[in-house]
Amino acid sequence: MYRLCNVSSLFTTSLFSPFYREKFHTLIMKKLDLYLLRQFISILGMSLLGFLCIFVIVDLIENLDRYIDNKMPWNIVLQYYGYSLPFFINIALPMSMMIAAVFSIGMMAKRNEWTAMKSSGISLYRFTAPLLIFSILVSLVSFEFDNEYVSWGLSMRGQIEKEYMKKKPRRRSKKTIKDIFLQKQEFQHIAITTYHTHSSKAEGITMITFADSLIQQRLDAKNMTWIDSLESWAVYKYSLRNFDEYGIENRVSISTQDTLLNLHFTPDDITKGNKHPEELNYTELKERIAYLQNNGVDATRWKVQRHFKVAFAFTNLIVVLFGIPLVVIKPKSGLAFGGGICFLVLFSYYAFIKFGQSLGINGVLEPMLSAWLGNIIFVTGGLLLLFTVRK
Repeated sequence: MYRLCNVSSLFTTSLFSPFYREKFHTLIMKKLDLYLLRQFISILGMSLLGFLCIFVIVDLIENLDRYIDNKMPWNIVLQYYGYSLPFFINIALPMSMMIAAVFSIGMMAKRNEWTAMKSSGISLYRFTAPLLIFSILVSLVSFEFDNEYVSWGLSMRGQIEKEYMKKKPRRRSKKTIKDIFLQKQEFQHIAITTYHTHSSKAEGITMITFADSLIQQRLDAKNMTWIDSLESWAVYKYSLRNFDEYGIENRVSISTQDTLLNLHFTPDDITKGNKHPEELNYTELKERIAYLQNNGVDATRWKVQRHFKVAFAFTNLIVVLFGIPLVVIKPKSGLAFGGGICFLVLFSYYAFIKFGQSLGINGVLEPMLSAWLGNIIFVTGGLLLLFTVRK
């Protein structure tokens, strides 16, 4: 504080010529930028490490019964959490950025260093420019990190779950998979709107069988349920169309009764062959969307996830944009006030992006708009707050 006050008085003195004063100003601003960034990065690192420890411990406690029931080797458990780390980092990074912004600026305001800088003519915009630039860089790196490592880690973690966690957890949970597309032996394409894993029941089924690149048979069914003892599907309300060698329909069978059919695939093919959108990177999602659309399957859910991968990366910028003005509004109580409000902002933001995603998946909004809805609202609010706060 003493040194910053001396710097401000030295800077405002008229002993220097304009040329040397400008050079002195540049030198001081570089030192202040480094001083602020050093504080920000050190708090960011400690916060990130703390959140990672919390996430791993909570997940370990939550899934300990699954590891014991399935007799998982500890080296496999370690691999499981090794693959989970990129996902945990991706989730913890925005919260760590928020804490780093609040505490780095809040401590400077608490020590009256921000007051000293204002008295020397440094605006809030110039003071926080390094943090905003750094946040943009972190957002870009976060997108690449998610694209390269998070999706890969989740995919590898999913493989471990399928191989080693075959027994269901003790707690009851309902799991539904939507918009499934399977390909069996290159000539059988299966599209399922909804599949319930616990009841082995599927809804909205279309199965097309090809022969020499022409449709040989098409099955459309409203519902079907897997009968484990018979190793067959009980199909309800279905139509079965057969086509000749010219692709012309020559026979149609329509039934509203339950009929046992051997469709050459099992529930395991559905659960193992279906990857969650989070397990695919941006390029894989783009290819998946094109593949689904070419086969007449609704790919809205996948489109929303593809746009969300880009939108979520900029959460790191949004939390800093909100954190800066909230801390300097009340310098004396900046840490408590700013920290509490920023946590509220962060959880509200998460609620908005989930709300936007649901609107996109249900077709209320376009996939791109639904994924960016939370960003648009909160960036606008953050900028308005930054422009209205005392500079």
